[in-house]
Amino acid sequence: MEYSEYQHLLFDRKDNGVMLVTLNRPEIMNATNARLHWELTKVWDTVNEDDSVKVIVVTGAGDRAFSAGGDSSWIAEMVGNADYIQTARKEAADIVYKMLDTDKPIISAINGVAVGAGLAVALMADIPIIAEEARFTDGHVKLGVSAGDHAAIIWPLLCGMAKAKYYLMTAEFISGKEAEQMGMAAKCLPREEVLPEALRIADKLAKGSQPAIQGTKKTLNGWMRMAGPIFDHSLNVEMMCFLGSDAEEGVAAFREKREANFPSANK
Repeated sequence: MEYSEYQHLLFDRKDNGVMLVTLNRPEIMNATNARLHWELTKVWDTVNEDDSVKVIVVTGAGDRAFSAGGDSSWIAEMVGNADYIQTARKEAADIVYKMLDTDKPIISAINGVAVGAGLAVALMADIPIIAEEARFTDGHVKLGVSAGDHAAIIWPLLCGMAKAKYYLMTAEFISGKEAEQMGMAAKCLPREEVLPEALRIADKLAKGSQPAIQGTKKTLNGWMRMAGPIFDHSLNVEMMCFLGSDAEEGVAAFREKREANFPSANK
């Protein structure tokens, strides 16, 4: 794809070889819809194939959110829809694997709340920089589906198995400060310093040995590639859950802003 073809991503090419990519749906806190989800599967190839780019920085438009999860109407379309679920499964896998495949370093400037596919992008980045005011959660279980997207491939590596299980099974929010303490972010800073620091690090990487930096990234990504079968299984289980009655209730509760009453909890 050409940069001009993207509808919900903005591109700002810096003179030093840094490309700033901004998730751009600020009116709804950069929530993902079907189009943005698809664009997040394509953007990594687009930038990776641009020889003028050495480092990628990704952030969210506005000062409230990196990406506030998926549009409720888009998520609702998945419940019980096998064809739609298969498309979503492929795209979820593509986001993770294409970020791993991208030769160039990716830095995320997590300027606010991050949920869903946006959280996958934020945490799959090679260097996540998070705002003190930011919060994130993998809220799949609240929808009645198992944790998918990216969690199984990277959370245990970042914060350890005990913390990963706790937060993925409870869907509790994690603050920016907690994320740094747990090892889920490289740095935690006041919100106004997050993007400047991400761009400073990007400039440093752009001035470094590109084969050395890219080789280091690809080598360390081997740890996540070993977890590829676990990740693939997590996506399969997540999508199977979307065919069940718990997902129907979970999505309805999410849209109605109430506590879910899952059928499986009442047996």
